[in-house]
Formats: sequence, C-alpha cells, structure tokens
Amino acid sequence: MPLAEFYQQVKNFDFGELDYESVGIWPLPIRLFLLALVFALVIAATYYFHIKELDAELDVVKGKELQLKKTFEEKAFQAANLERYRMQMVEVEKLFGAMLAQLPSDTEVPGLLEDITEIGSGSSLDITTISLQPERAAEFYVELPIKIVAVGDYHDVGAFVSGVASLPRIVTLHNYSLTANEKGGLLGLEIEARTYRYKTQDD
Repeated sequence: MPLAEFYQQVKNFDFGELDYESVGIWPLPIRLFLLALVFALVIAATYYFHIKELDAELDVVKGKELQLKKTFEEKAFQAANLERYRMQMVEVEKLFGAMLAQLPSDTEVPGLLEDITEIGSGSSLDITTISLQPERAAEFYVELPIKIVAVGDYHDVGAFVSGVASLPRIVTLHNYSLTANEKGGLLGLEIEARTYRYKTQDD
C-alpha cells in the first residue's frame, strides 16, 4: 500500500465508529497502528519491570566491584610493604624487650627500695618511712606502689625527685603532698612511687 494512501485512510477514519468486538475487520492502517501501540506498551512494561531491575542489580554489582578493587589495592600495598612491616616488628620486639628489662621482677623490688633510700640520703632527704603497698593489676602489667614519707628542704625534695626519675628501672611518682614541718624551714613530703612488672599467667 502506498504511503500516501495509508496516510489518507488514517486521516479520513472516524475513530468514534470503532467497534472493539470486530477488530479483525478494522482498516489495515488502524490495525497496524494498534499493533504498534501494543508493541510499544509491551516494550515499555518489559523495560520497567525487568530491565530496570537489572539496572538496580548492575548498580549493586558495580558497588561491590569498587569495594573489591579497594580491598585488592589495600592487600597489594600490604604485600608490597611486607618486608618493611617485618623489620618494624623486629624493632618493636626489641623495644618491648628493652622496656621489659626496665620492669623489676619480684626479686628485684628490695633492691629498688634500697636505691630509692640511697637517692634520698644522697639528696640530704630524711626518709622516715618507705613501704610497699598492695599490688594493683592492670590489663598487661602489675603496679607496685611504694609509699614514701620524708623530711627535707625544697631543694632536697627536687633533687630526690630528679634522682628517682633517672633510675634505670621505670619508676613514676604520684599523689605527692608537701606540708610545713616543725623542724625549722623543712618540708614534710608524702609521695607514692610506682614501679611496674609485666603481668604473667600466674597473675
């Protein structure tokens, strides 16, 4: 059918006269138009219900792909720097060993008390009391508190604190108090020294 004739039939057709019970005898141009319309609706429905769902799944897969790429890059970086990490671990283990060496064992505590007493004497500080307090366990170590009561002038106290800080073992000072003493111009010092030991399975 020539295109001009097809166009003329569609133009002259009165759509108000269509009888939906006799679709089979509708003019050919109208039937072709209806077929094209149904086909377009089918395509649109297919896209909406199926292809759109596939697009959503594709977006999810793309997101997973990006995450996998990121994970791969991190693993590749770690693999490339594995030797350096091993060297750092060796250094950390050496440092940890050196720190452990500064933590006194139970048998070294009396020697530590003697060292603190000698520092007090060398600082002209009169230590009246030095006593071990109950241990306090933390997650990886055990605190060994030592209560110290002494008398001396301001410079003696400063020299004592400096001497304790220079001990080869780890000793920290806490909860100090200074009070005026009856002996002319002297100060009463109360302070808690804490040393530490590594927590063993027995603790």
